Amino acid sequence: MPEISVRFFAAAREAFGTRKSRLQAGSVDELVALLAEGADQQAATVLSRSSFLINSVAATDYAAALSDGDTVDVLPPFAGG
Repeated sequence: MPEISVRFFAAAREAFGTRKSRLQAGSVDELVALLAEGADQQAATVLSRSSFLINSVAATDYAAALSDGDTVDVLPPFAGG
């Protein structure tokens, strides 16, 4: 299983209590499931509303394979204008 870096931004960072983590996941779907396993309600809500970047590119197919060394960014909705 690939080892990836996960970066958490804004509300995701607050919900998970960290800026960065290294995990093993084969796809964004697997990563979300892994993160949701131990998540409290706040973190689960953030995950369900987040979008994801793989190596700085918007993930459109969450089942697509991740590779060793990939970076996945967890981006909750941002407010602003």
